[in-house]
Amino acid sequence: MATVILVRHGRTTANATGVLAGRLPGVKLDDTGAAQAARTAGRLAVLPLAGVVTSPLERCRQTARAIAKAQPGSPRPTSERGITECDYGDWSGRPIKELAKEKLWSLVQTQPSAAVFPNGEAMTAMQARAVAAVRRLDAAFEAEHGSGALWVAVSHGDVIKSVLADALGMHLDLFQRLHVDPASVSIVRYTSSRPYVLATNTHSGDLSWLAPPATTKRHRRAASTDAVVGGGAGPSATA
Repeated sequence: MATVILVRHGRTTANATGVLAGRLPGVKLDDTGAAQAARTAGRLAVLPLAGVVTSPLERCRQTARAIAKAQPGSPRPTSERGITECDYGDWSGRPIKELAKEKLWSLVQTQPSAAVFPNGEAMTAMQARAVAAVRRLDAAFEAEHGSGALWVAVSHGDVIKSVLADALGMHLDLFQRLHVDPASVSIVRYTSSRPYVLATNTHSGDLSWLAPPATTKRHRRAASTDAVVGGGAGPSATA
C-alpha cells in the first residue's frame, strides 16, 4: 500500500512568540523554521516521492516547497484544504498564556471531542475532514503510482495528531498524549486490514529504509498487510 509521510511545518514567528496562529494570513517560517524545513527536506531527499501535498497556509507551503526542491525535478506541491489548520475562531491570534486561563482550555486538554472553538471549528470536525482527506489522497497515490508509493502531507500539529490518533485506533480524547514538533516526520502506511504507524515525531535519522524494496509485488502486499508475530526482522539494511 501507499505510505504517507506526515510533516509539520517548520517553526513560525507565532510559534516563537507563543501566539496561536490558526488560519490567520501572513504567518511565515522564522529563520529557525526555515532551517528545520531544509533539514527535513534533506532527510526526505533519499526517497522517491510520488507527490507533495500541503495545507494552503503559507507556513506549510514554505515547508512543502523546501521538500519539493530537494526532489529530482522539483515537483510542484499541490494544495489540499482538507489538511489545513483547525479553525480556532476567536482564539486565533491570541497569546497561548492567555488562552490557558480560558475554561475551554481545560476541555481541549481533557475532552477534545467535546471542544468547539468560539466562532470556529469542532475538534471532531477537524479530525474527520483531515482523516478523510489523507485516506482519499493515499488511495489516489496508490492507484496512480502503485503499492510502494511514498507521498508527503505537510500540515499542522493538531491536524497531524488527529490523523495519528485515528491510525492508532485512539479516541480523540487521548490525542493530547501525542506530540508533533515543528518540521517533525511521522509515517503511516494504510493497508486493507489496518493502518500501521511506522514513526512519530522524528527529527533526524536515515529514512532510506522507507524506499520500496526490490521484491515482487506479491511479497510487498503480504508484508504490508499482515502484522508479523514477534515483531519481524525490520526493514532491509539494503532497502
